[in-house]
Amino acid sequence: MDHSAVRTWRGPRLSALLDRLLGRLVDPTPEPAARPSNPDAVVDCAVYVNGRREPGRPHYADAYARSRRNRRSFVWLGLHDPGPAVMAAVGRTFGLDELRVEQALADGHRPTLQQQGGITLLVLRTASYVEHTELTDTSEVIDTGDVMVFLGDRFVITVRHGAAGALASVRDDIQRRPGVLAEGPWAVAYAVCARMVELYLEVSGHLERDLERVEESVFARDRSADIQHIYQLKREVVEFKRAVLPLQTPLRTLTEQPAGGPPPALHRWFVAVEGRLTRAVDRIGAYDELLNSILQSRLAQLAVDQNNDMRKIAAWAAIAATQTAVAGIYGMNFAYMPELSFRYGYPAALLLMALAGLTLYRLFRRSGWL
Repeated sequence: MDHSAVRTWRGPRLSALLDRLLGRLVDPTPEPAARPSNPDAVVDCAVYVNGRREPGRPHYADAYARSRRNRRSFVWLGLHDPGPAVMAAVGRTFGLDELRVEQALADGHRPTLQQQGGITLLVLRTASYVEHTELTDTSEVIDTGDVMVFLGDRFVITVRHGAAGALASVRDDIQRRPGVLAEGPWAVAYAVCARMVELYLEVSGHLERDLERVEESVFARDRSADIQHIYQLKREVVEFKRAVLPLQTPLRTLTEQPAGGPPPALHRWFVAVEGRLTRAVDRIGAYDELLNSILQSRLAQLAVDQNNDMRKIAAWAAIAATQTAVAGIYGMNFAYMPELSFRYGYPAALLLMALAGLTLYRLFRRSGWL
């Protein structure tokens, strides 16, 4: 059959279709199957070229392959609570060793900075304030989690554990700053650090209002503050303190080390984040000291209240003792006791008991025991 005649008679579209059909008859090899979609643990995946996001949401393996073909591009893969199978596949694609994969699967890490084999791991703690109508001895005030940032030459992987610290707003904000995002994966690390520190400051502002309410209740006239409520708030502040304070060392290392860290263009941005972190640390330290003072004041108030109660009990016991003494003496009924045959002995004994009790009551009242 003459293909050129068919092209002339049927037109270019039919010619291309016939060529494809004849090609499949000659070479029956099937076309490569499309790569499956990203797993559910993938929150977002994108390729950035010169600080701007490429259209679409490709599979992370395809995105990484595309980023390696352009020196000015990188891929940002965001994961949330990935499973072992997903994290193992991600590790094989991006060259993460087995230890890094195991670290990404666990939560509750302490903020740290690790650099090995050309890959940097930055761990941060997330924090969010839990709204509550009133403070109880079981109230959850602060919810914490963690986010792990893996930084390579052409990729950045963020692995988040827990409900707190969502990074969708971080991605939206940094995408509006292509000049910063053009600096590569470290720009994402800066954006994540800045967002976490901003959350610390927001949570500390909510904590300040809780402390003000506790302080008012402790020093109010009715003193309605429960010591267990103060202990619960103290535990939440300690948890928050453990999430924030250890981040100082990794950020200081990033701003001071000459190589292996962020590019020079991002150095001042990390310095600004470190300054805001210092503000958050100072606030939390002040709140912790204030809470210790409130706790000690409440304990002192409880001791004073207990002392006052003991004095009242002792005063009433003394008043009751006089009545018991008189009644006990005249209740012995000896044959030769004086005044037993006195006509007005019984009213006189009652009068003596009343006068003794009234006198002691006035004395204790004047001294502040009652």
